[in-house]
Amino acid sequence: MKPLPLSGLLLALPLALAPGCSRESPAPPAVSSPAKHEHHPPHGGTAVALGDEACHLELVLDAATGTLQAYVLDREMEKFIRVPAASLEIDTTVDGLPQTLVLRAVASSATGETVGDTSLFQTQAGWLKTTKTFDATLKSITVRGTVYSDVEFSFPQGNDED
Repeated sequence: MKPLPLSGLLLALPLALAPGCSRESPAPPAVSSPAKHEHHPPHGGTAVALGDEACHLELVLDAATGTLQAYVLDREMEKFIRVPAASLEIDTTVDGLPQTLVLRAVASSATGETVGDTSLFQTQAGWLKTTKTFDATLKSITVRGTVYSDVEFSFPQGNDED
């Protein structure tokens, strides 16, 4: 075996005596979960998703007058969608008794909406003045050519999980 020349030994000595790298290796990047998809009813009402959140109804109750309004909104609850219906029917159960709410189309000269081309429906019922919660089923609504039937929800929780 051939001895190392003195110059090679002098070059290797600082490496052998140097402490190990004191920097910690960087942490792996955090795996972030996807941002939670949220939308908020623009009138502070109850969100009812239609289909796989293709669109929504927003139900707004004025308990003082017993008036319930239903707005038809897009998937993000930002834009109104006009639908051809003259009315919507919602079957409810209140204190174990069946009740049917018939929400009629509301025309508006301000927006140009008419019965048969509107995004707003409304009804009034005396029991809505005192009833805080109820289970319900929207019988049917056609939005942009898609029919949504037997949409179940609880009021005021809704069925939209976002």
